[in-house]
Amino acid sequence: MALVTPLSQDENQEVSELATFFNETLGFCPNSVLTMQIRPAIAKAFITLNMAVMENGGRVTAEQKRLIGYITSANTGCRYCEAHTILAAKRYGGSEERLHSIWQFRESTLFTDAEKAAFEFALAASSVPNAVDNAIETELKKYWDDGEIVEILGVISLFGYLNRWNDTMATTLETGAINAGSTFLQHNDWQVSKHQ
Repeated sequence: MALVTPLSQDENQEVSELATFFNETLGFCPNSVLTMQIRPAIAKAFITLNMAVMENGGRVTAEQKRLIGYITSANTGCRYCEAHTILAAKRYGGSEERLHSIWQFRESTLFTDAEKAAFEFALAASSVPNAVDNAIETELKKYWDDGEIVEILGVISLFGYLNRWNDTMATTLETGAINAGSTFLQHNDWQVSKHQ
């Protein structure tokens, strides 16, 4: 059961207008945002940050950003964010093969060396304590420029916030996210868990 009950989507007009961003990425406004809007300034700031982080300014694609978010969320154990990121990756063109294989990216030929470097960076940067070292930095810089590294770390950091928020809040998962998790993540022992 959620720690705090989300408000309705039309509770705050400014938040509601900004939250239309999620209709493209997920097909619905997430319950996490509906909970944040209890303090509208937090919801507005979060949505604005989310939009900025997910904007594509370089070669990091929308699908890759969602897969980086998935790796980050799986590493920290946030089932809510795992389901959301895999759903968004699918909506942004992720093939079923890539989505089913994301946690096995190291051995998979479905991912480029550049993607593997970004995913290793995501794992290291989302670990506590932080595990980014010279070898990970060197490999990352072989494939991505400074602006793209900023985008990648922006995604990792955004999901660090979301992982803490949703895992602590036990945010209720929406039907579309549950379906995506059940479809693409069951072989990785994904479950709704406390997000019912």
